[in-house]
Amino acid sequence: MLAKRIIPCLDVKDGRTVKGVNFVDLRDAGDPVELAWNYSNQGADELVFLDITATVERRKTMVELVKAVARQINIPFTIGGGINEIADADALLNAGADKISINSAAVRNPKLIDELAAAFGVQFVVIAVDTRSIGDKNVVHLNGGRLPTERQTLEWILEAESRGAGEILLTSMDHDGTKGGFDNGLLKIVNDAVHIPVIASGGAGKVEHFVDVFEKTNVDAALAASVFHYGEILIPDLKRTLQGNKIEVRI
Repeated sequence: MLAKRIIPCLDVKDGRTVKGVNFVDLRDAGDPVELAWNYSNQGADELVFLDITATVERRKTMVELVKAVARQINIPFTIGGGINEIADADALLNAGADKISINSAAVRNPKLIDELAAAFGVQFVVIAVDTRSIGDKNVVHLNGGRLPTERQTLEWILEAESRGAGEILLTSMDHDGTKGGFDNGLLKIVNDAVHIPVIASGGAGKVEHFVDVFEKTNVDAALAASVFHYGEILIPDLKRTLQGNKIEVRI
Protein backbone atom coordinates (compact mmCIF):
# COMPACT_ATOMS: atom_id res chain seq x y z
CA MET A 1 0.00 0.00 0.00
CA LEU A 2 1.26 3.46 -0.87
CA ALA A 3 2.10 5.68 2.09
CA LYS A 4 -0.44 8.40 2.81
CA ARG A 5 0.90 11.93 2.34
CA ILE A 6 0.70 14.90 4.70
CA ILE A 7 0.77 18.20 2.82
CA PRO A 8 0.95 21.68 4.37
CA CYS A 9 -0.68 24.32 2.17
CA LEU A 10 0.63 27.86 2.01
CA ASP A 11 -1.81 30.43 0.67
CA VAL A 12 0.37 33.29 -0.57
CA LYS A 13 -0.77 36.91 -0.91
CA ASP A 14 1.66 39.76 -1.57
CA GLY A 15 4.59 37.45 -0.80
CA ARG A 16 3.28 36.41 2.63
CA THR A 17 1.49 33.29 3.84
CA VAL A 18 -2.08 34.00 4.92
CA LYS A 19 -4.99 31.95 6.27
CA GLY A 20 -8.69 32.62 6.69
CA VAL A 21 -11.99 30.93 7.50
CA ASN A 22 -14.31 29.83 4.67
CA PHE A 23 -11.95 31.68 2.29
CA VAL A 24 -12.32 35.10 4.01
CA ASP A 25 -10.92 37.05 7.01
CA LEU A 26 -7.30 36.47 6.05
CA ARG A 27 -4.52 36.90 8.61
CA ASP A 28 -0.75 36.71 8.28
CA ALA A 29 0.90 33.35 8.94
CA GLY A 30 4.54 34.04 8.11
CA ASP A 31 7.19 33.96 5.41
CA PRO A 32 6.47 31.20 2.88
CA VAL A 33 10.13 30.28 2.31
CA GLU A 34 10.82 29.95 6.05
CA LEU A 35 7.66 27.90 6.53
CA ALA A 36 8.62 25.65 3.60
CA TRP A 37 12.05 24.99 5.11
CA ASN A 38 10.46 24.24 8.48
CA TYR A 39 7.90 21.82 7.02
CA SER A 40 10.55 20.05 4.97
CA ASN A 41 12.56 19.47 8.15
CA GLN A 42 9.48 18.37 10.11
CA GLY A 43 8.79 15.56 7.66
CA ALA A 44 6.07 16.92 5.39
CA ASP A 45 5.73 14.75 2.29
CA GLU A 46 4.93 17.60 -0.10
CA LEU A 47 3.97 21.27 -0.06
CA VAL A 48 1.35 23.24 -1.95
CA PHE A 49 1.66 26.99 -2.60
CA LEU A 50 -1.42 28.83 -3.85
CA ASP A 51 -1.22 32.43 -5.03
CA ILE A 52 -4.74 33.24 -3.88
CA THR A 53 -5.00 36.62 -5.59
CA ALA A 54 -2.95 35.80 -8.66
CA THR A 55 -2.91 38.08 -11.67
CA VAL A 56 -0.75 38.11 -14.77
CA GLU A 57 1.37 40.92 -13.31
CA ARG A 58 2.18 38.79 -10.25
CA ARG A 59 3.56 35.83 -12.19
CA LYS A 60 7.12 37.12 -11.87
CA THR A 61 6.72 37.25 -8.09
CA MET A 62 5.70 33.59 -8.02
CA VAL A 63 8.64 32.56 -10.19
CA GLU A 64 11.01 34.19 -7.71
CA LEU A 65 9.20 32.46 -4.83
CA VAL A 66 9.52 29.08 -6.58
CA LYS A 67 13.26 29.60 -7.01
CA ALA A 68 13.66 30.59 -3.35
CA VAL A 69 11.65 27.58 -2.13
CA ALA A 70 13.46 25.14 -4.44
CA ARG A 71 16.79 26.22 -2.91
CA GLN A 72 15.53 25.50 0.62
CA ILE A 73 13.68 22.17 0.47
CA ASN A 74 14.15 18.63 -0.81
CA ILE A 75 10.51 17.51 -1.03
CA PRO A 76 8.11 17.94 -3.97
CA PHE A 77 6.03 21.10 -4.16
CA THR A 78 3.10 22.28 -6.22
CA ILE A 79 2.40 25.86 -7.31
CA GLY A 80 -1.05 27.17 -8.20
CA GLY A 81 -2.73 30.46 -8.95
CA GLY A 82 -2.88 32.51 -12.13
CA ILE A 83 -1.80 29.71 -14.48
CA ASN A 84 -3.76 30.33 -17.65
CA GLU A 85 -1.58 28.92 -20.41
CA ILE A 86 1.35 26.62 -21.17
CA ALA A 87 3.88 29.46 -20.83
CA ASP A 88 2.80 30.17 -17.22
CA ALA A 89 3.24 26.53 -16.24
CA ASP A 90 6.52 26.27 -18.13
CA ALA A 91 7.98 29.24 -16.24
CA LEU A 92 7.06 27.77 -12.84
CA LEU A 93 8.28 24.26 -13.63
CA ASN A 94 11.54 25.64 -15.00
CA ALA A 95 11.98 27.67 -11.81
CA GLY A 96 11.86 24.47 -9.75
CA ALA A 97 8.22 23.57 -9.03
CA ASP A 98 7.46 19.84 -9.26
CA LYS A 99 3.78 20.19 -10.17
CA ILE A 100 1.38 22.93 -11.14
CA SER A 101 -2.19 23.33 -9.91
CA ILE A 102 -4.97 24.90 -11.94
CA ASN A 103 -8.50 25.68 -10.88
CA SER A 104 -10.56 28.50 -12.42
CA ALA A 105 -8.63 28.46 -15.71
CA ALA A 106 -9.39 24.76 -16.19
CA VAL A 107 -13.12 25.19 -15.64
CA ARG A 108 -13.24 28.11 -18.06
CA ASN A 109 -11.09 26.30 -20.63
CA PRO A 110 -11.12 22.54 -20.02
CA LYS A 111 -8.84 21.95 -23.03
CA LEU A 112 -6.06 23.53 -20.97
CA ILE A 113 -5.89 20.27 -18.99
CA ASP A 114 -5.32 18.30 -22.21
CA GLU A 115 -2.66 20.78 -23.31
CA LEU A 116 -0.78 20.74 -20.00
CA ALA A 117 -0.88 16.94 -19.77
CA ALA A 118 0.42 16.65 -23.34
CA ALA A 119 3.15 19.23 -22.79
CA PHE A 120 4.46 18.14 -19.38
CA GLY A 121 2.94 14.76 -18.53
CA VAL A 122 -0.09 13.80 -16.45
CA GLN A 123 1.99 13.59 -13.25
CA PHE A 124 2.64 17.35 -13.35
CA VAL A 125 -1.01 18.42 -13.55
CA VAL A 126 -3.03 18.90 -10.35
CA ILE A 127 -6.62 20.05 -10.69
CA ALA A 128 -7.77 22.04 -7.67
CA VAL A 129 -11.51 22.04 -7.09
CA ASP A 130 -13.21 24.42 -4.65
CA THR A 131 -16.67 23.09 -3.86
CA ARG A 132 -19.60 24.24 -1.77
CA SER A 133 -22.92 22.59 -1.04
CA ILE A 134 -25.87 24.47 -2.56
CA GLY A 135 -29.16 22.78 -1.80
CA ASP A 136 -28.64 19.07 -2.42
CA LYS A 137 -25.74 19.56 -4.86
CA ASN A 138 -22.00 20.13 -4.53
CA VAL A 139 -21.10 22.96 -6.89
CA VAL A 140 -17.71 24.04 -8.24
CA HIS A 141 -16.68 27.61 -7.35
CA LEU A 142 -14.12 29.85 -9.08
CA ASN A 143 -12.09 32.96 -8.30
CA GLY A 144 -10.92 31.86 -4.86
CA GLY A 145 -14.36 30.51 -4.02
CA ARG A 146 -16.24 33.72 -4.81
CA LEU A 147 -18.05 32.65 -7.98
CA PRO A 148 -20.43 29.64 -8.11
CA THR A 149 -20.66 27.83 -11.46
CA GLU A 150 -23.16 25.53 -13.13
CA ARG A 151 -20.72 22.61 -12.80
CA GLN A 152 -21.46 19.85 -10.30
CA THR A 153 -18.34 18.76 -8.48
CA LEU A 154 -18.17 15.04 -9.25
CA GLU A 155 -19.11 15.54 -12.90
CA TRP A 156 -16.33 18.12 -13.30
CA ILE A 157 -13.73 15.95 -11.53
CA LEU A 158 -14.52 13.00 -13.80
CA GLU A 159 -14.12 15.22 -16.86
CA ALA A 160 -10.82 16.58 -15.53
CA GLU A 161 -9.53 13.05 -15.01
CA SER A 162 -10.55 12.06 -18.54
CA ARG A 163 -8.66 15.06 -19.94
CA GLY A 164 -5.38 14.22 -18.22
CA ALA A 165 -5.49 15.45 -14.63
CA GLY A 166 -2.92 13.53 -12.60
CA GLU A 167 -4.29 14.43 -9.20
CA ILE A 168 -7.32 16.15 -7.63
CA LEU A 169 -6.99 18.66 -4.80
CA LEU A 170 -10.52 18.84 -3.42
CA THR A 171 -11.32 21.66 -1.00
CA SER A 172 -14.64 21.77 0.80
CA MET A 173 -15.38 25.47 1.27
CA ASP A 174 -18.06 24.59 3.83
CA HIS A 175 -15.39 22.97 6.00
CA ASP A 176 -12.40 25.21 5.17
CA GLY A 177 -10.86 26.90 8.20
CA THR A 178 -13.60 25.65 10.55
CA LYS A 179 -11.37 22.96 12.15
CA GLY A 180 -14.44 20.73 12.39
CA GLY A 181 -13.08 17.88 10.28
CA PHE A 182 -12.83 17.02 6.58
CA ASP A 183 -15.89 16.51 4.36
CA ASN A 184 -15.54 12.74 4.49
CA GLY A 185 -18.86 12.04 2.77
CA LEU A 186 -17.97 13.96 -0.37
CA LEU A 187 -14.35 12.82 -0.31
CA LYS A 188 -15.35 9.16 -0.26
CA ILE A 189 -17.76 9.63 -3.17
CA VAL A 190 -15.05 11.31 -5.24
CA ASN A 191 -12.23 8.96 -4.25
CA ASP A 192 -14.34 5.90 -5.08
CA ALA A 193 -15.21 7.36 -8.50
CA VAL A 194 -11.74 8.26 -9.80
CA HIS A 195 -8.55 6.36 -10.57
CA ILE A 196 -6.10 9.15 -9.73
CA PRO A 197 -4.91 10.38 -6.32
CA VAL A 198 -7.21 12.65 -4.31
CA ILE A 199 -5.92 15.20 -1.79
CA ALA A 200 -8.40 16.09 0.96
CA SER A 201 -8.52 19.77 1.89
CA GLY A 202 -10.66 21.87 4.21
CA GLY A 203 -11.54 21.34 7.85
CA ALA A 204 -8.53 19.84 9.64
CA GLY A 205 -8.56 20.88 13.29
CA LYS A 206 -7.01 18.04 15.23
CA VAL A 207 -5.00 14.88 14.70
CA GLU A 208 -8.11 12.69 14.83
CA HIS A 209 -9.47 14.40 11.72
CA PHE A 210 -6.52 13.06 9.71
CA VAL A 211 -7.07 9.56 11.10
CA ASP A 212 -10.76 9.81 10.16
CA VAL A 213 -10.20 11.04 6.61
CA PHE A 214 -7.78 8.23 5.78
CA GLU A 215 -9.86 5.52 7.47
CA LYS A 216 -13.24 6.66 6.12
CA THR A 217 -12.36 7.78 2.58
CA ASN A 218 -9.00 6.15 1.70
CA VAL A 219 -7.81 9.36 -0.02
CA ASP A 220 -4.13 9.48 -0.91
CA ALA A 221 -3.22 12.66 0.96
CA ALA A 222 -4.53 15.18 3.47
CA LEU A 223 -3.74 18.87 3.24
CA ALA A 224 -4.03 21.52 5.94
CA ALA A 225 -2.84 25.04 6.63
CA SER A 226 -3.55 26.88 9.88
CA VAL A 227 -3.13 23.90 12.23
CA PHE A 228 0.42 23.56 10.87
CA HIS A 229 1.21 27.27 10.49
CA TYR A 230 0.30 28.10 14.09
CA GLY A 231 1.88 24.99 15.62
CA GLU A 232 -1.40 23.39 16.72
CA ILE A 233 -0.36 20.11 15.09
CA LEU A 234 3.26 19.08 14.60
CA ILE A 235 3.86 16.80 11.64
CA PRO A 236 6.07 14.27 13.51
CA ASP A 237 3.36 13.86 16.19
CA LEU A 238 0.67 13.54 13.53
CA LYS A 239 2.58 10.85 11.66
CA ARG A 240 3.23 8.86 14.83
CA THR A 241 -0.49 8.90 15.60
CA LEU A 242 -1.35 7.80 12.06
CA GLN A 243 1.20 5.01 12.29
CA GLY A 244 -0.30 3.96 15.64
CA ASN A 245 -3.64 3.66 13.85
CA LYS A 246 -2.08 1.37 11.23
CA ILE A 247 -2.13 4.06 8.53
CA GLU A 248 0.99 3.81 6.37
CA VAL A 249 3.06 7.01 6.40
CA ARG A 250 6.69 7.92 5.75
CA ILE A 251 8.46 8.66 9.02
